[in-house]
Amino acid sequence: MPLRLIFMGTPEFAVPTLVEIVGRGHDVAAVYTRAAKPAGRGMEPRPTPVEREARRFGLPVHTPATLRTPEAAAAFKAHGADAAVVVAYGLILPKPILEALPLGCFNLHASLLPRWRGAAPINRAIMAGDAETGVMVMKMEEGLDTGPIAMAERVPIPADMTAGQIHDALARLGADLMVRALGALERSSLSLTPQPTDGVTYAAKIGNAETRIDWSRPAQTVHDHIRGLSPFPGAWCELATDGKPTRVKVLRTSVVAGSAPPGTLIDDALTVACGEGAVRILELQRAGRQAMTANDFLRGQPLPRGTMLT
Repeated sequence: MPLRLIFMGTPEFAVPTLVEIVGRGHDVAAVYTRAAKPAGRGMEPRPTPVEREARRFGLPVHTPATLRTPEAAAAFKAHGADAAVVVAYGLILPKPILEALPLGCFNLHASLLPRWRGAAPINRAIMAGDAETGVMVMKMEEGLDTGPIAMAERVPIPADMTAGQIHDALARLGADLMVRALGALERSSLSLTPQPTDGVTYAAKIGNAETRIDWSRPAQTVHDHIRGLSPFPGAWCELATDGKPTRVKVLRTSVVAGSAPPGTLIDDALTVACGEGAVRILELQRAGRQAMTANDFLRGQPLPRGTMLT
């Protein structure tokens, strides 16, 4: 018999899981997401991707500012759900919420736990140069991503793959993994394995100060930093145009040979010297503009050898 579920999620990453759950015939009693925020030129409230999808399915949507009140816990329990599915929701679930449903709360997390617990696991894995990542279904407890693991899928991280590409791949894979876990939960055959105590790392939220490119670092480190932040929030540098510094996001690069003072263009094709080796910029984006290839950028803004990027 299909489960009665509460779905809790906010960004695009969570949408495929919601779609799969509905498609498999589970009864979604309620969808919890973050409140709409003003956005765009008119600063009109923009609902989250999960809210938009939930409305398309005609599901009831709830946007509480907190779950830490007795009223919030009572309302949550009143949905009469068997379990909750949580995918990048954005609010901490306190103990009364975690214990409100008979089968508990199950989280889809985009890393190979216990590596990269926390807010930005995809970005951190790529920035660290990890060779693989994955998705895991975890039964939630009060600690930060500390709960026992129900199911997992591993995927390689190719040398030039960006965070955006991994994000999309894991969103699809995670949706399938979650519905498989829910199927086992229905059959009372879902087994849980405690996380290892070794290998714990934390994926802190990306801070603004981390997004500027440091050309003095080795080329491989610079390359991993750039692809780990592409397309959002984007690693950036400045170049001088018409005597003024212009901020440019760098979205794709490749590691190449080369040597010069860090930040120096060593040819006319946007190859930048690093502290060790060099990177060739393949795709970039000026503020307020569309992303473009290096060739298209250079047609409008030639940058000769010796130009400094800071």
